[in-house]
Amino acid sequence: SSPLEGRALCAISAPAPVSIRSLRPHTLKMARAAALLLACLAPAVAGVANEAASLRAKGGRFIRSLSHEHTLRICNAYPFTSALDVYLGNHDLQLSHRPLAYKQCDEFTPTLRSGDRIDFKVGDSSAGTFTISDLPSGDATLLLVIYRHDAVSTAVAFQSHIFEGLNTPQVAVLDTYKGKGASEVHIKDVSLAAPGFAKRDETLRFDSVVAVDSGSYELSLLQDAPNATAHGQTELVALPGKAYVVIRVGVDAKEGPSYPEELMIFPHSPKAALGAAPRGQVLNGATVAVLLSSLVCGLMAKA
Repeated sequence: SSPLEGRALCAISAPAPVSIRSLRPHTLKMARAAALLLACLAPAVAGVANEAASLRAKGGRFIRSLSHEHTLRICNAYPFTSALDVYLGNHDLQLSHRPLAYKQCDEFTPTLRSGDRIDFKVGDSSAGTFTISDLPSGDATLLLVIYRHDAVSTAVAFQSHIFEGLNTPQVAVLDTYKGKGASEVHIKDVSLAAPGFAKRDETLRFDSVVAVDSGSYELSLLQDAPNATAHGQTELVALPGKAYVVIRVGVDAKEGPSYPEELMIFPHSPKAALGAAPRGQVLNGATVAVLLSSLVCGLMAKA
């Protein structure tokens, strides 16, 4: 039997595409004389049509259907010793070239369709299934995170988000930790503060997507308690146009091994890529949008 109990069915929620209706011309009752006139013009029209067809044959079609690229980003926030294999279930296509270990993310660009299933397996055992109900009408990065449903069972749950294309760096902040700890994520400037000014320190709310300026930042966990000290420090290098995910992971398990509370970040951008971009500017404090919907599904535990 699988070490991961339960089977989850969820869906990526996306705005419905704009419906374009065809315009039907009004039916015109043609008089007999007009019909005769059209009949006389028919050979000329046919000649024009033949010439247009010849031009199309020579030059080819210049109107092409738009194709959109959907990047599927999958993150394994499920604390477990065994890694997960990822499949596109409907086609039995293995997405991951190697099993996705705990605290790892990877990106794939398969052809996705509404109704596709993303299957997670440990060896030959099923760990969970995520079903895509709809897809965005433009280029987008689809984030899917698998994590532990609770601290008692080993059932799985999912969270998903669709990153829109923005010029500024955007950061999705998720909380998948299962335990009694009530830590918050803090973000702080890494660059040297100007004389007379302290480094800025702000809180990133869970289940939100925020915009930050390009630069290098320190992220840490801080409990909401007097004299609490920060822990789990890690660095975020934010580049223009990039979409990042910050996940609080770990579990204080009631049974079985526990995993420490820490932060997981993806992707890891190199500092050298910042180039001439300004570093450590004032953070955009306003939340862009609380677009992240927590899709904690009802799970059916195995007998």
